[in-house]
Order: sequence, then C-alpha cells, then structure tokens
Amino acid sequence: MASKKRKRVITDSNLNEVAILSVLNQSCFNYERMQSIGFTAGMGPALKKIYKNDSKTLQKALHDNLEFINTHNTLLPYLQGLLLSLYEGGEDPETVKKIKISLFGPLAGIGDALFWFTLLPIMAGICASLSSQGNVLGPILFFIVFFIAFLLRFPLAKIGYKTGTAALDKMQENTKKVSNAASVLGVTILGGLIASYVSLALKPTIDVGNDATISLQTDFLDKIIPNLLPFAFTFLIYFLLRKKVNTTVLIVGIIIAAIVLSFFGIL
Repeated sequence: MASKKRKRVITDSNLNEVAILSVLNQSCFNYERMQSIGFTAGMGPALKKIYKNDSKTLQKALHDNLEFINTHNTLLPYLQGLLLSLYEGGEDPETVKKIKISLFGPLAGIGDALFWFTLLPIMAGICASLSSQGNVLGPILFFIVFFIAFLLRFPLAKIGYKTGTAALDKMQENTKKVSNAASVLGVTILGGLIASYVSLALKPTIDVGNDATISLQTDFLDKIIPNLLPFAFTFLIYFLLRKKVNTTVLIVGIIIAAIVLSFFGIL
C-alpha cells in the first residue's frame, strides 16, 4: 500500500494525553500479548483524530497495535509519539507495525537498564537507609525521584513525535556504554536481592549421638555455599521460563511444592 500524505492534526495536548495514558499501559496486562491492550488504549484517542474520516484504516491501525508488545513504561511515550508521527504522515500501517516490533525491544533494554536496574534500586537503597533511621526525607526523596521519572513521559512523547527514528539511533549510540555498565550493576543488585528476599532452608537434622544433631542447612549447606538453595531455586525458575513453561503453571507448582515440602518438614 502506497503512503498517503495527511494533514498534521496531532497537537501538544494530544501528546500530553498519550503521556498520561501511558501510565495505564499495564492495567490490562496479560501473558499472551503483554501490554498490547493498554498500549492501544493510549494510542486510541490520537489515532481516532488522525483517521476520523477513514474508519477502515483506523480499524487496521488499532488491530495492529493489539499485537504483542512488552517495553519499558517510562520510555513508552517516545515509541507512541514516534508511531503517531508515522501514522499521521500517511505511512503504510504495515510499515509502522514493523517499526514498532523492531523498536520496543531495544527501548525495553535501555529503559530497564537505566531505571529498574540502576536509578531506582540505588535510590531505594539510599531512601530505605534514611527511613530506617527515622529520617522523613527517605520516602519524600524516593517519591520525588519516581515523580520526575513520571514527568519524563511528557517530553519523551514530543521527542518521539518530532524527531523520529534518528533520535533512537542517537540515543542507543550514546547510551551503549552506560547500558553495559548498568547491566553489570543490575546483575550485581539482583544477586544481592536473591540472597535477601528468596528464603529457603532445609529443616531436617541428623542425630550424631550424645544428644547432638547436625543441621543439613546451617552445618552442611551453608558451610559449602551460603544461600545455595535460594540461588539454585532462582536459576531453576529462570531455566523453566527460558523453556517457555507457562508462568501460571510455575506459580501453582511453587505453591503446591511449598505446601507439600512444609507438611513433611523438609522446608
């Protein structure tokens, strides 16, 4: 289908609406298409304005955006602004769909590395430390940082709309080293989180005589590698996820295993 030039109708207020609606991106999250419903809902009002006299093309655009997408929420308005610019410019919807598919992954990688694995964990650690000392600045500071991340959605929607794919290429080039360093930091933080928040311990003990016992956990496993069970359990779940095991099946399996092992006094 040939591109058809259209009159520019998207305004800053439309892009602000896109930024606000992006907060609801995961409100209808599902494991088949991830964020597709929230993503399409955020694009809907602007697409209706673009295609108000072309219901067939509007239907095609909405249907295309209901396909699988999973990207970083803070950077989402950038992608939505970019796609709206292409739709408004008369680009073929099939081409726009292919661009969306090729971009949401890199944006997820950049956003997760910079926000979830770097900025927010570091600020959470600092603010939690302040809060544990009774300093009211702890929660206030974390809220401010989180609110600033929210406000970034508004300029990102406009940047995506105005600058197109060239901005993404430049952003990826300039943040490559930062992303790599952030990924290393993120892995380190996750390793600490596994040891801190995944709690597994063997309960059985071995009677060695003279009223003395040896704990399989503290006297055996912890002497070899501390937190070995949480480490092994986490990577077992990761392995199963890589093998495409259904997440719901894993959750139910973990609950059943926990009940059975606890009942028999193993964990």
